[in-house]
Amino acid sequence: MFRRHWWIALLATGAGLGGGAALTSAMPKVYQSSTAVLVQAVDQDTNAQGGRTKGMVNLDTEAQLVGSGTVAAKAAALLRSPRSPVELARSVSVEVPPNTTVLMVTFQAGTPEEAQAGSHAFAEAYLRNREETAQNGLNQQIKTLSAKIRQLTTTLGGINARLARATRGSSDESNLMSLRQNSQNQLNGMTGKLNELTTTTIGAGSIIDDARLPDTPISPNPMINLATGGMIGLLLGLGLAFVRERFDRRLRTAADVRDRGRMHVLAALDERTTPHFDDVLQPYGAGGRVFNRLRNEVLATLPQGDQVIVVTGASRGSASTLVAANLAAALARTGSDVVLIGAHLPDSVVDAAPLARMLGVAAVPGLSDLLAGRVGLARALQRTPRIPSLRVITTGGAATAAGLMQSQRLRDTLEALRRQGGYVVIEAPSTASSADAQSLASLADAAILAVELRRARRPALLDAAEQLRRVGTPLLGAVVLPRLTNLRVPEPTGPAVTLTPPSPAKPSPRPDETAVLDRDLMQPKRFPTNTVTSSEKAAAQQVRQRIADSAEEITAVIDMSGVADKIEKQDGDTK
Repeated sequence: MFRRHWWIALLATGAGLGGGAALTSAMPKVYQSSTAVLVQAVDQDTNAQGGRTKGMVNLDTEAQLVGSGTVAAKAAALLRSPRSPVELARSVSVEVPPNTTVLMVTFQAGTPEEAQAGSHAFAEAYLRNREETAQNGLNQQIKTLSAKIRQLTTTLGGINARLARATRGSSDESNLMSLRQNSQNQLNGMTGKLNELTTTTIGAGSIIDDARLPDTPISPNPMINLATGGMIGLLLGLGLAFVRERFDRRLRTAADVRDRGRMHVLAALDERTTPHFDDVLQPYGAGGRVFNRLRNEVLATLPQGDQVIVVTGASRGSASTLVAANLAAALARTGSDVVLIGAHLPDSVVDAAPLARMLGVAAVPGLSDLLAGRVGLARALQRTPRIPSLRVITTGGAATAAGLMQSQRLRDTLEALRRQGGYVVIEAPSTASSADAQSLASLADAAILAVELRRARRPALLDAAEQLRRVGTPLLGAVVLPRLTNLRVPEPTGPAVTLTPPSPAKPSPRPDETAVLDRDLMQPKRFPTNTVTSSEKAAAQQVRQRIADSAEEITAVIDMSGVADKIEKQDGDTK
């Protein structure tokens, strides 16, 4: 599939690459810069039980705090940016490297300077917020502890007053002494702790790697966009190629004929072995060996007594002509008597009389003359000069034999050829162009389909097989040929009648004015009355007699100088 439709995948891949390039140029550039922050533990830090990070500081919580509204507001104040804190928070991201107490604060912006300033601002705002939070906690502890000290001092003063009024040696004195000792100890402990808190320095963390100015943007990434676009284009191209392959009814390879057409392939030719319209293939060449194997398969498949083989095509064209001529030549090289019947009128004037040109025989008389009753079988049969065992009945003149394929004369002709022995190969028109192929197949013992790749379609191939099946003709298989449009065109044949110039002084007539085709020789020419001498009439009669008696190609040389002079003289008198 890819080999057949590679251009679709190539175009789609190119379109995907172009789309990736266009997307790269259209997307805005994004720069990012990162700041590494070392987080230090403070007194109020507590890690959650079973947290992902170990130690006193829960770094997952701290990472969320970097993008909080409080930190974003402080960062906006540091940046003096008109953007809102919420919008700035969307541009920051935080990562925690494994086994560290470091936060990587990354900021994305449209310019390198904005990315660097944003990353540093968020890192600085986070540290300030952490320090303020820790300081507020410390201040709250100092305040609470100071209140307790004042309360304890007041209590201790009351105990001392009561102790001064107590009787010495009494139980009250001993109790008050013990109570004063306990209060004094508590006051001493609180005073020491307060002194410690007031002298504590807050260290929430520090920047260990400040943000740097980025050199290249992180987005768009040309390589990723081009690779993604090319991959999407390739996948889309493969999908389109699959759809085209699924709905393409043309036969492109011999495997298509075998698999999609459900038909046995007898032989397959390529551009190197495909025959041309100038001659049949030589037996020892690459193409000749293919037809030799085809001959062996046909002879092994045909039952005893079957002689007539019809070769038809699955599409319009000259594929059946090439296969029939070369198959007949291959059969004749074995020494068997073979008759090749041309019943396929060519589709164009360029391909006129291809069998006569390939085998070196005359184009007329042929099958149309035979079926019309103008000639007999003996005159229609022509022996080829290069293959003595091969005789040919060409298509005939310009008159087609269409409508005569069901005639009794054709049946009698085939019966006569059967009695002579040997094989009969019929070159039939395609089943897609007329019903003559089916009519000829009904008179044959076996049929072969010539399939021209890239022109024949699967429905036409199946229809051809169905037509042959309905008339009861066994289909031996198909011969596959490449498309024949690139074959060299033979040079046009010369005119059958050439008129010589009257004298060297006069210019020669143009070929398009003097050329007379074979079909023009089928009817006698009429000359103007009172302008032809008796000798000229005798010459014209001899030409007509040669046309009637000879089946070979005729060339006549007629001197019409006298006629031309008389016509010019009469024209002058009339004027």
